[in-house]
Amino acid sequence: MSARRDRVVELMRAGQEAFGSALEECDGLGRLVPHGWSRPGGGGGEARILEDGRVFERAGVNVSAVHGDQAPPSIAAQHGVDLSAGYFATGLSIVVHPRNPHAPSFHANFRYFEMGDHVWWFGGGADLTPSYGYDEDAEHFHRTLKDYCDGYDPAFYPAAKRACDDYFYLPHRRETRGVGGIFFDDLHLAGPEGWERAFDVVVRGVSTLATAYLPIVRRRMDQPYGERERQWQLYRRGRYVEFNLVYDRGTKFGLQTGGNIEAILMSLPPLAGWAFDVQPEPSSPEAQMRERFLTPRDWVAGHG
Repeated sequence: MSARRDRVVELMRAGQEAFGSALEECDGLGRLVPHGWSRPGGGGGEARILEDGRVFERAGVNVSAVHGDQAPPSIAAQHGVDLSAGYFATGLSIVVHPRNPHAPSFHANFRYFEMGDHVWWFGGGADLTPSYGYDEDAEHFHRTLKDYCDGYDPAFYPAAKRACDDYFYLPHRRETRGVGGIFFDDLHLAGPEGWERAFDVVVRGVSTLATAYLPIVRRRMDQPYGERERQWQLYRRGRYVEFNLVYDRGTKFGLQTGGNIEAILMSLPPLAGWAFDVQPEPSSPEAQMRERFLTPRDWVAGHG
């Protein structure tokens, strides 16, 4: 399977280069700084980090490719594979936290996993986490992702959207992390062309990310804001931190497999805040964010 592995790693690196260049162009000032790392158990990766830019307070575009003789117990049990089968995993992970509170945070991840000689699957997704909600932003994001999904199967977007809404949910807060997007795992297509078809789904997904996200940033990045909006942004970022440290499977996998801790935790915003029992003023933009943008909605139909 080495040829397949090489192709997927090449795709992840090309995606890192393309999305990173688009980020730098949008920011105009900040640059992604590469930080290579190696894993003692096998493999490594490169984290490219932009901090304190004009538009982006922090952004990370990371690629990893790791392998080992013993599969992570939780994943081996999930797929009915013996721990001694060994594994290979590679992925592209993107997290962006803009400076302007009106510009949403963004997360995307595409990944590939092999265990033993015959077990393989792809996964991926992208989601949007605003501090202030705008219907046109959520609609653009979801319509772009739906167009991508429909190129594979018209039934794919509804299932992937529902999976995203279910996954990026904070049970202890009883709210979604943001306005969702798509999320899929265990994409394994049968037949002699199954791997190629699944690989193509990921190829097109990687190429869709900048189109889905950056037009929204350009629309919001120079919008006026003050201390009130900044404090609300930090408060909402606290929810982002809670999800990533408590529930996120990618974070858990990185920690279980001895990944680079800096690359794993680059997903966290540089600043976040918590306050006791925050209650926005009725009918305020902050209240509208809570009431209308933190429960699943059909954004493609414009029913925000």
